[in-house]
Amino acid sequence: MADRRLQVFHTVARLLSFTKAAESLHMTQPAVTFQIRQLEEYFNTRLFDRTHNRISLTQAGERVFEYADRIISLYAEMDSKVRDLTGDVSGILIIGASTTIAEYVLPSLLGEFQEQHGSINIRLKVSNSTGIVHMVEDNSVDVGIVESPVSNKNLAVEVCWHDKLVLVCPPNHPMAKKSKITVDDLMTLPFICREEGSGTREFICEYLAKKNVQLNDLNLSLEVGNPEAIKSAVEAGLGVSIVSQATIVKELKLGTLVGRPLDPPLERPFSIVYQRQKFRLRAIEEFMKFAHAHCEKRSSRK
Repeated sequence: MADRRLQVFHTVARLLSFTKAAESLHMTQPAVTFQIRQLEEYFNTRLFDRTHNRISLTQAGERVFEYADRIISLYAEMDSKVRDLTGDVSGILIIGASTTIAEYVLPSLLGEFQEQHGSINIRLKVSNSTGIVHMVEDNSVDVGIVESPVSNKNLAVEVCWHDKLVLVCPPNHPMAKKSKITVDDLMTLPFICREEGSGTREFICEYLAKKNVQLNDLNLSLEVGNPEAIKSAVEAGLGVSIVSQATIVKELKLGTLVGRPLDPPLERPFSIVYQRQKFRLRAIEEFMKFAHAHCEKRSSRK
């Protein structure tokens, strides 16, 4: 409902990129540039400095951004309060999720949520945990769901459920016969790990550090960017790995992989992350409430 030029300006100023703003707003870059030019003509001053393919806010731009932020927030609050009175829950909800969560946990959650709230249009953005936290910080997503600790004190973090990590190996591997796997067992095995920035990798590093072991102390045979690649590499006999138990449900049923618990056990929280100071739209509130209820049911089935 807020002035379109102001919305476009606010997005460009937040991301400091016309290209990223166009992607976020589902507009073409020339259309974004046109909206900014119109606003600059209205104020009769430049709002951005453009140098060497980089942009920054001018003094006037900083002042407009300050007010635009407040105006857009008030519009969102007004919209939500009116919808509270009418009982209408609709709009666009942008969710960011780390790779493991997006591929193996969210599909069932979002499916059930859409059945109850079909008027809420969900957009999903996927990255590793570090990338999702950055998206929450710059308002690219309304809420994020990640699998690693969040250090930014301006972000609120609510643990939704706990995920168990296990060693995964082929059925004919010597480790498949063991009831539990220790860090000492890992030292002699070719190990496949996730990329830097991955929440899974971060938790494995913290787990090893408690035994005074660094990731590089292991026999690293391969580094890959997603759980599917890890499973394929393990199935091919390139090494063992540590993955979320939620990612290998199909392989365990088919008998192509074996999961073995770690000793001591390794669990991590899956957390919902959002901006502490940001006004929460009704759609966000409904999703948060539904996600916590879904997680409680999931935990009770274990």
